[in-house]
Amino acid sequence: MTGDHQTLALLLFSAFVAVTLGITTWVSRNRHGSAEEFYAGGRLFSPMENGFAIAGDYMSAASFLGISGLIALFGYDGLLYSVGFLVAWLVVLFLVAELVRNCGRFTLADVVAARMNERPVRIAAGTSSVTVSVLYLVAQMVGAGSLVALLLGGKSEAAQAWTVIGVGALMVIYVSLGGMRATTWIQIVKAVLLLGGTITLTVLVLVRFHGDFDRLLLTAAERSGHGEAFLAPGLKYGGDWMAQFDFISLGIALVLGTAGLPHILSRFYTVPTARAARRSVVWSIGLIGGFYLMTIVLGFGAAAIVGPEAVRGSNAAGNTAVPLLALDLGGGANSTGGTVLFAIVAAVAFATILAVVAGITLASSASVAHDLYASLRRRRSEPRSEVAVARAAAVGIGVVAIGLGLLARDLNVAFLVGLAFAVAASANLPVLLYSLFWRGFTTRGAVWAVYGGLIPAVGLVVLSPVVSGSPDSLFPGVDFQYFPLQNPGLVSIPLGFLAGWLGTVTSAEIPDAAKHAETEVRSLTGAGAV
Repeated sequence: MTGDHQTLALLLFSAFVAVTLGITTWVSRNRHGSAEEFYAGGRLFSPMENGFAIAGDYMSAASFLGISGLIALFGYDGLLYSVGFLVAWLVVLFLVAELVRNCGRFTLADVVAARMNERPVRIAAGTSSVTVSVLYLVAQMVGAGSLVALLLGGKSEAAQAWTVIGVGALMVIYVSLGGMRATTWIQIVKAVLLLGGTITLTVLVLVRFHGDFDRLLLTAAERSGHGEAFLAPGLKYGGDWMAQFDFISLGIALVLGTAGLPHILSRFYTVPTARAARRSVVWSIGLIGGFYLMTIVLGFGAAAIVGPEAVRGSNAAGNTAVPLLALDLGGGANSTGGTVLFAIVAAVAFATILAVVAGITLASSASVAHDLYASLRRRRSEPRSEVAVARAAAVGIGVVAIGLGLLARDLNVAFLVGLAFAVAASANLPVLLYSLFWRGFTTRGAVWAVYGGLIPAVGLVVLSPVVSGSPDSLFPGVDFQYFPLQNPGLVSIPLGFLAGWLGTVTSAEIPDAAKHAETEVRSLTGAGAV
């Protein structure tokens, strides 16, 4: 787009940034600066509000841009991401939400350290949480860069780079000034906008095909160049046994990873009771489920209307499929309708990215301040406010995320999120489940569970085709690829559980039965919960 149409798109695109900054400024004037206010928003949100915020936190750029792009390029195999992201919420609902709300205060480490030696457990869990958060942030940065580069009329590397830097700066402002309360309201507004935009595009796609979904699929298959294979398993993860194992690895990571994501776990502390936390998840499942059903229509709609070649020509990873679809549905490039619809979708996608990065940055800065700083600070040193440390940590995390986002800007955002889910499922989920359900679990077991999943997951990613050894890797000019799978979950998740069990059975520590009983009663009844 050029000229007046591009100006209109940029104005509409900038409006959401102004609104969110206004929310942050308003909230920052009405806070009292306590840790509970900064980390948990005073625990004042209702189940419906928190459900919308969870949906806003979870429906990220990977969902809106990445999954739709993968479906547009690979058909059925891209659809598998939607299934994995949605089914994961059953694990959260039945095993995690209520128990975590009762046992913790602000972070994952609070749950694990309730009956353990606090310092090593908090250091391990805090390190893992920050690692997962940074990986997740990189995906959002890449999505933002792809979106704004397209908005500015091409695949401009300079536009992508400056967008990544701008998103990093905005997320630091949101977290530093507004804390959890501002972040939550940004996520609620974003969820409403995203669902509204997705419903609009879905209706327009179905109207284009007169409500005939079968015709939509057949047209998508015809334009894909793959025929019926586009609608069958195997286009991306078929073929040799290695590709099939890669799919299994991805599926396990997506289903189990959500329950270990720090920014999702932290949302359960923003409601007053465990019952409210459980009802929040029910709200979020309804919203998220409807959204993922619509991404299927958008993905196949992009394949049928825009065409995979045009999508791949705009962005090799498919991250711009939905904006291109909106442009076509509105009347095409340089038409007023196309420009307006494109700009609205771009603003919604950018809102998605800003809301998610704010939630992730808040969760990771909380881990740095509440877990790492509190554990590593020397006893005789002058204590600083946890909130002040968290704000400083947000800046540092922002800088790291910007650097990695610039490096990974050519990868698909849904794929990058899959890696974050694998690390979360490998390092956080084993220690969380063992702490909640295993009476004999020990401090050594907790530390080994975290590092036994974290180190292999990160190490296998470094040694995988994601980083080197292929034209699409981060460093295509070198080759230190020794692990054949792109997603490490199939290996690293069992290693996390195995390390936790091995650390416990080899430990000389005698578990405190009284502490376990207290934790069990608290997790199930809420007695003594903060």
